[in-house]
Amino acid sequence: MSHTQNLLVEKPSLSDLQAQMRTTELRLGDRFTPNQILGRLSTIGCVAIEITQKCNLDCTLCYLSEHSQQVADIPLEEVFRRLDNVITHYGRGTHVQITGGDPTLRKHSELIRIVEYAAQVGLHPALFTNGIGATRKLLRQLAEVGLCDVAFHVDTTQRRKQNGVEFKSEADLNSIREDYLQRATGLGLMVIFNTTVHKDNFLEIPTLVEFFRGHTDQIGLVSFQLQADTGRGEWRERDIIINKQSVCQQIERGSSADLPWDVVQVGHSDCHFYLPTLVINETVYPLIRDKQLCADFLEDFKGINWARQQGSLTLAKTFLGAIAVRPKWWGRVLTQSFSLLARIAADLVRARGKVNKLTIFVQNF
Repeated sequence: MSHTQNLLVEKPSLSDLQAQMRTTELRLGDRFTPNQILGRLSTIGCVAIEITQKCNLDCTLCYLSEHSQQVADIPLEEVFRRLDNVITHYGRGTHVQITGGDPTLRKHSELIRIVEYAAQVGLHPALFTNGIGATRKLLRQLAEVGLCDVAFHVDTTQRRKQNGVEFKSEADLNSIREDYLQRATGLGLMVIFNTTVHKDNFLEIPTLVEFFRGHTDQIGLVSFQLQADTGRGEWRERDIIINKQSVCQQIERGSSADLPWDVVQVGHSDCHFYLPTLVINETVYPLIRDKQLCADFLEDFKGINWARQQGSLTLAKTFLGAIAVRPKWWGRVLTQSFSLLARIAADLVRARGKVNKLTIFVQNF
């Protein structure tokens, strides 16, 4: 029976999931720290499924080969098989990136079927695109069949042009970012922006962060990916100024905040910094600063499903239910809540109670 006829994949048992978590722990080795999410709340950060190598841009830091445009798209059945393998190895609830090339260059009917299949077998699909082909109509169709997130890659490595004039700076590209935000508005998608960091936009990071924190009513996550010497990209090795620490410092300048980068970890610490924050009145507040509290929480509540796709009400019930049977956490939760409230009170009043969440990733591939 083909995948198009049978969309039911056997749900991994509890023992299967425990084994998958243990595999993640072993894979991380001595990097499996008390603050590591992987192996406790999930088995892996995300999995990328490449459905085409075709692209409508030629980025100066492209990771694809010189011959990628000639590579045929893998058959639909093979895409489904790979999605099944994600379930087998990492379990339901895994985040999967539908990527390329640019996935919008695949037949839209096939792209929609891929997203639908991923959602129906229990994965959380995200579309990773430069946005050129991600029309409002297509995003709506994808959202209707289960797309969770849309990640737009927009930066100056792409040498985009409008009416023959090249966008020279990240500030110039904000008009494109705003257009993409409008396309996704009201569709129930979390919007992500990916930015490749290189020497020519390094000094613009603070200004770019200011743009992001000014749009956190629409943006849920921003990712800064350090220049990598790979693929057909013509710029090759990064400048000495580009490293995890310097990029984090630039993000802090744009946030006007001292940010605790090592409190929560996702994956290998040499590759990723992960920082969940609250943005109130355009002011950035780290969600948690207490490293020991984070470690204790991950240990005591490991295996509980905290996926945001469940919805705010379900998440609240899950959290309250988990706390209710762990009395030692009642005081800690109240103490941390009052401490956070004291820090945000003034901005909370100015924002009339409006709070947005923004997660910041720094990725050093």
